[in-house]
Parts: sequence; structure tokens; C-alpha cells
Amino acid sequence: MEMFSFTFATAVLAAVANTQTAPASAQACTGPEYGQMDFWVGDWKLKWTGGEGVNHISKDYGGCVIEEHFDAEPSMHLQGHSVSIYSNGQWRQNWVDNEGSYFDLAGGPQPDGSFVLENVRVSDETPYRRMVFDNIKPDSLTWRWQGSDDQGKTWVDRWVIEYTRVKP
Repeated sequence: MEMFSFTFATAVLAAVANTQTAPASAQACTGPEYGQMDFWVGDWKLKWTGGEGVNHISKDYGGCVIEEHFDAEPSMHLQGHSVSIYSNGQWRQNWVDNEGSYFDLAGGPQPDGSFVLENVRVSDETPYRRMVFDNIKPDSLTWRWQGSDDQGKTWVDRWVIEYTRVKP
């Protein structure tokens, strides 16, 4: 019984000690690469040819995740959600929406100042698609959904949205 009490007490003390020290993962998302998408964080008014909407972008989970809530109402019935995270040297984004779409995208900042995420192609049938954030300023940016019919040699805008930051 004495050995059980000692072992139990040691285990409890070890557990308490571990909860009082910050886990290594608490510091995991503090490097400069985790700020590369901060330009997008905030509340936005959106305008595109024939429509408008809103987008709320937040930085969550200790600064590790960029979360998007897109709403194209009343212009169209598209609502969507994405999560983005920096992993293995690049940004990864998963998008889902109320039309049943799912996109898995990867990429990051470009030398020209834009930020590009291309869909991850899982087969030869997967279309070439990408999103481009450009003309990035503190209170505005342009978002482009692009497609390519020549394996990514040239890109064509399929949807262009002008973002304007909502002031608090």
C-alpha cells in the first residue's frame, strides 16, 4: 500500500507540474511566417460585378489559424467558411460552402507582393484553380479566383472581388 501511495502521489505531482508549464505548442505559431496572412484579418465589405457581400476573417487558436466566414447575401446565396494554417513551409487552406464545394489550397506570399493559394491537384482531372490576393493595402485588397486551361501556364479571372475594410 505504501508503494502505491508513493507512486500515485508522484504521478499527481508530475501531472500538476506539467499543467503549470506552458506546452511547447503554445509558442508554435509566433514566428514571422504566421503573420503573412494578417493583411486579411478583419471585417470587410465586398463588391464584384453584379453583387456585394461581407467577409469576417479572424485569427484564432493562439494565432495558428486564420478563419473566414464569407456571406454573399443578398446578391447570391453563397455562404462559405475556410480555415488556413501555416504548415510545412507553406500556407494551407480548406474551403467549404453551402453549395457543397470543397477546395484544398496551398501556397503563400509571392515576390510581387501578392499572396497566392492554388488548389491541390489530386489527379489529372483536377482543374487548375487558384486564388490571388493582390493590390494589398491596409484598408483594401483585390481577390481573384482564377482558372487555367493550359496546366497553369496562363490564368484567367473567373471572379474578382474588391475588399474594403470596415472601420470599427
